[in-house]
Amino acid sequence: MAKEQSQITKKDDDIEIDLLGLLLAFRHRLWLILLAAVVCGSLAGAYSKFVLIPQYTSSAMLYVLSKETTLTSLADLQIGSQLSEDYKVIIGTRPLLQEVIDRLGLDMSYRQLRSKISISDSSERIMTLTVTDPDPVLAKEIVNQVAATASDYIGDIMEMVPPKIIEDGEVNFIPVSPNNKRNTLLGAMFGIVLVCGVITVRFLMDDTVQTEEDVERYLGLSVLAIVPERAKTKESKKRKASRKARKKGAKK
Repeated sequence: MAKEQSQITKKDDDIEIDLLGLLLAFRHRLWLILLAAVVCGSLAGAYSKFVLIPQYTSSAMLYVLSKETTLTSLADLQIGSQLSEDYKVIIGTRPLLQEVIDRLGLDMSYRQLRSKISISDSSERIMTLTVTDPDPVLAKEIVNQVAATASDYIGDIMEMVPPKIIEDGEVNFIPVSPNNKRNTLLGAMFGIVLVCGVITVRFLMDDTVQTEEDVERYLGLSVLAIVPERAKTKESKKRKASRKARKKGAKK
């Protein structure tokens, strides 16, 4: 039992030493990590600002419940929720979207138009239509036309009082995407993670003996002495320089 505990302790020590060595490797290459963060962040920010196309949104609201329903029971609220789900399906159908395209003279398919439309429920009785487009004016025109067409189309298909438009879309000149600051930060984080991953892999793959602890760990031998590396003094540098000068003179 004591032997097993000693082996576990030894493994834990090895893990701690490895983590310490990995941290030291990160510290020695801190300049490379910072350089990768700056370069990748700059590239991501430039790509987001100069390459990606800004997108604008415009929203309109529809009132789901009609005169035929009341708000006095839970069943009516459930009807409103069910109608919202039905309206979502109907608004995304090909005939309705194709009618919007024909009325506005849009140069796109109904699938492309469908990808620009998102529908959310502000409540169980109010539906919000949102259109995203690179042109803020066109986004407003599309969402208003979709709301008007949906109101008429739903009334005819479901043979009931059509939903009422309670708020038209408006032109919004503030883009919702891309977020340049977020993309820059994501690029910087990607650069940091990439360099740290490379450093970690090289550290784990490096099995060379570098310290006395490595000798004891891998070879099971005790270190008796260490030969220090002799630094180059000014005198040794002068001697080497004079030797080179003599050799050049002898060749001449």
